[in-house]
Amino acid sequence: MKKTNNNIPLGDNQKVSSETIHIALLSAYAVGLHSIESMIPTPVPWLRLGLANIITLTTLYMYGLRAGMIVTLTRVVIRSLLAGTFLGPAFVMSLGGGVMSTLVMWALKVIFRRLLSPVSLSIFGALTHNIAQLFLAYFLFVRQIEAIFIVSPFILGAGLITGIFNGIVTNLIIKKIQEKKETAKVAENSVP
Repeated sequence: MKKTNNNIPLGDNQKVSSETIHIALLSAYAVGLHSIESMIPTPVPWLRLGLANIITLTTLYMYGLRAGMIVTLTRVVIRSLLAGTFLGPAFVMSLGGGVMSTLVMWALKVIFRRLLSPVSLSIFGALTHNIAQLFLAYFLFVRQIEAIFIVSPFILGAGLITGIFNGIVTNLIIKKIQEKKETAKVAENSVP
């Protein structure tokens, strides 16, 4: 059986693992999706579809919390730098929601293992993201609980819908990755 080297030589005896390259690519995909969705008009400035969450959840399944957090932080920082919102209100809202949703999705995945599907985790992630943003909006900007209560049902309802959609897409991606891994494993085992 022939083994392949999963490290890519860079010169001067430096190597980059294929996992590092995959995480960098996933981060780039997340930034791209976040950038695309920022062009879609929404009724509330910080309300988004959360398409980048598809990449974060896929990363959590493939590589775990550390990689998922790298993707989230990279997406938030790079996107805010590109948009000119770094350290502003949009950055704080995105960072708080992204970090909290990544932590909650990972914790639920670890605690409930096979009981929760990517769709369930995505719903919890979307709702956590929205709740964290509402919390931050109240404590940092709005300071009127009535305004938060008025907008909350709309925000949480949108989060539920986008969480379901993003979870379905994530589930399809994970199944495709697993199929490719199984096909590669069979091909590797059949080589003399």
